[in-house]
Amino acid sequence: MNTLVIMPTYNEAQSISDIVRNLLNTVAEIDLLIVDDNSPDGTGKLADEIAAVNPRVSVLHRTQKNGLGPAYLAGFAWAFERNYEFVVEMDADGSHRAQDLQSLLVRAPFNDLVIGSRWVKGGSVVNWPVSRQIISRTGNTYARLMLRTGVRDITAGFRVYRSSFLSGLDLVNIASAGYSFQVELAWRTFKAKGRIEEVPITFVERAHGNSKMNNRIVLEALWRVTKWGFEAK
Repeated sequence: MNTLVIMPTYNEAQSISDIVRNLLNTVAEIDLLIVDDNSPDGTGKLADEIAAVNPRVSVLHRTQKNGLGPAYLAGFAWAFERNYEFVVEMDADGSHRAQDLQSLLVRAPFNDLVIGSRWVKGGSVVNWPVSRQIISRTGNTYARLMLRTGVRDITAGFRVYRSSFLSGLDLVNIASAGYSFQVELAWRTFKAKGRIEEVPITFVERAHGNSKMNNRIVLEALWRVTKWGFEAK
């Protein structure tokens, strides 16, 4: 399969080299695009050094940090221009395991969206406090009930999209920038009658750096899910 992994980065200098090495060694049939939002810790420079010696790696430099959504949208556009058949969303902090990506790619030819799910049978999380698990489970349950999608981990950020389907989702008018970006894309896929499958993964809490999650991002997601849910009724 002609597949591109898109990996947004911001201050991931401690982990990026190991993450990229493990990914490329584990999954042979993919290319990687690192989308760096002008990280002050030098992540972008490290990414350039990796790309200089590995033709499977490219780097897209953005001048500002304005959210996960815009970073992925820039990566999607880059992938469409180069005719990749599938695009993968994957974190740069080690929480998404390369070996799980292989399971997602196996199911990609049969779907428009494959979600690496923590909350289906066989899925799990490692090194997450109970409070974080409760927040994630509650948020996903709320979104599933409000949007009536049936997706158990609609907030998950580990995914494979079919490019031909994704490019038809009116990405220009995506409203979300942060946490709710993943919810919005999955919901748009559902509304467009896309084929969605959840594949169990093991989500591992990051070993280096700080989570980008904060109360503002969570509140944005809650507000948008509520708004979309009432609009859909």
